[in-house]
Amino acid sequence: MTPMPGRVKRRYDATRRRQAAARTRAAILDAARQLFAERGYAATPMTAIADRAGVALDTIYASVGRKPELARLLIETAISGTDQAIPAEQRDYVRAIQVAPDADTKIAIYAAAVAAIAPRLALVLAIIQQAARDEPELARLWDQIAERRAANMRRFVADLATAAPLRLDPDQAADIVWATNSAEMYQLLVGQRGWSPQRYERFLADTWRRLLLAE
Repeated sequence: MTPMPGRVKRRYDATRRRQAAARTRAAILDAARQLFAERGYAATPMTAIADRAGVALDTIYASVGRKPELARLLIETAISGTDQAIPAEQRDYVRAIQVAPDADTKIAIYAAAVAAIAPRLALVLAIIQQAARDEPELARLWDQIAERRAANMRRFVADLATAAPLRLDPDQAADIVWATNSAEMYQLLVGQRGWSPQRYERFLADTWRRLLLAE
């Protein structure tokens, strides 16, 4: 008489759960982005985001966090182009810049990256910038983002200097890149003056070559 086989435990499908969590996170981010644009940050309660995303309020807190954390994640994902924050040194375009053989190529890669990021980032930053006037946490977030961008620009300029002599002091050169690659510049030229993204990209590359590199 053969023994009855033991009950087989269902294998836990971690991959499926991660995919479901990613879909939920994306739905939350999409809902927040839409509602912040429609109503403004301050006028959008978390319950409205939960309703738009089709999830429970507790799910938002567990997946993303409070509203300031949600705002930060919207900025981070606009920069990365994914549903996750990616540190600067791990981004594909940063790695491509670091291994590029000459200064012109480094500048061209970065100009293309900024032109791709700017449309995603401009709307989100406009929302956060406006709300920061009355929201202390968002004001601190805005300052942190500005300082982080400045640090990243110093790293870019330092890398550029390894390939070609600079026309300016590195700190001044970094400030120029910081100002010209801002979402505000994109909004002015593309949003208000009607430039194409391609023209904006060429403008950045040409401006940086002329202002940063020695003759």
